[in-house]
Amino acid sequence: MKGIVLAGGSGTRLYPLTTAISKQLLPVYDKPMIYYPISTLMLAGIREILVITTPRDLPAYRSLLGNGDAFGIRLSYAEQPKPEGIAQALLIGESFLDGDTCSLILGDNIFYGNGLTALLQSSKEAAQAGKAVVFGYYVKDPQRFGVLSFDAQSRVVDIEEKPAVPKSNYAVTGLYFYPAGVSEMAKKLRPSARGELEITALNRLYLAAGRLSVSLMGRGYTWMDAGTPDSLTDSSAFVQTIHNRQGIEIAVPEEIAYRNRWISAEDLLRSAERCANSQYGEHLFLVAHGKIPY
Repeated sequence: MKGIVLAGGSGTRLYPLTTAISKQLLPVYDKPMIYYPISTLMLAGIREILVITTPRDLPAYRSLLGNGDAFGIRLSYAEQPKPEGIAQALLIGESFLDGDTCSLILGDNIFYGNGLTALLQSSKEAAQAGKAVVFGYYVKDPQRFGVLSFDAQSRVVDIEEKPAVPKSNYAVTGLYFYPAGVSEMAKKLRPSARGELEITALNRLYLAAGRLSVSLMGRGYTWMDAGTPDSLTDSSAFVQTIHNRQGIEIAVPEEIAYRNRWISAEDLLRSAERCANSQYGEHLFLVAHGKIPY
């Protein structure tokens, strides 16, 4: 399976913060926002990842992430000249995917919770078996998202994009798993009234074909869309609380790679030395010496 991180767009909800820098390069507590979606894909066991961003910002991502060696993965890059919907990422990444199964994640989405790795890996297996997988999360403001509708037997019967009158409080998160051939499916889409290729429209195609699996994330999970000033601040505060309370870090790609045996202890120590004067570097040293529980 391959992964795509969509880190394009203009980040207008965060102006003026994003006037000169990509939203996904902004800090969420002690690390760049894009570390979080990359870490989520790595937890699913995905090692080939495409980062899609704007022509302006692509050099900055290359400078930050390189080719992925430090994370034990292989990173590629592609440009999104103009934001025309989330599903556009599956067209931009068609040659990268080359017909394989994939996971698509939005660059401002943060996931955390006990059992997250198992949930991601089971979703990966479902996609490899021919299903598309989306995740539902209970929110108080569902009108901001794609919203799930259920029948009397609690089966999902529809997904509506930003409905004025939501039929449930379950929003579809910005993480998706798709079976082989998803780029061909995305080619069937036509721009919406907003002029975008809507990811909701793609998911509805799979739902109509009986090939959509919906996984509801319960109270043990945290999902944050860090695309507004309030949610960006909330995300940083959440990560800071976990760090200060438990002394552990959320979304450390080098640690995930080490625990997955994608890099060696020596590789991890080299990364730690590069940022030795930071608490991030200190955390990597502790992981390398077995001082942080898994």
